[in-house]
Amino acid sequence: MKVLGIDHIAIAVKDLDKAIETFKRVLNSEPIRIEEVPEEKVKIAMFKVGEVSIELLQALSPDSAIAKFIEKRGEGLHHIALRVDDAEAATKYLKEIGYNVIYESPKEVSHGERKINFIHPKSAHGVLLEIVERR
Repeated sequence: MKVLGIDHIAIAVKDLDKAIETFKRVLNSEPIRIEEVPEEKVKIAMFKVGEVSIELLQALSPDSAIAKFIEKRGEGLHHIALRVDDAEAATKYLKEIGYNVIYESPKEVSHGERKINFIHPKSAHGVLLEIVERR
């Protein structure tokens, strides 16, 4: 597995429009992408900050992971995403060395633009880590 860098830092929010306005003012920039990711039941907004992005996540369904996260913990930092060169190889490597991953195999999201998986927080000192391969 080769980690290429931090891809993004994700923040769970209740109201994406309000959060977008807050981050537009704080970062003095516009989001580079706003889209629904039905595979994860979320709507996202991405802001580029240097080489890293900040991703705002709003639940699209009460049964989504983001809705459950906000219900349990409130709004805030959700995960840190590590960009990898090969999500399949990264998932295999992580399982081989004993880490608990959320999906048996990486999931394709955003119309095949990305392959993702997550390292369970119990395996990473309480931090949800995402691995993301951008195509």
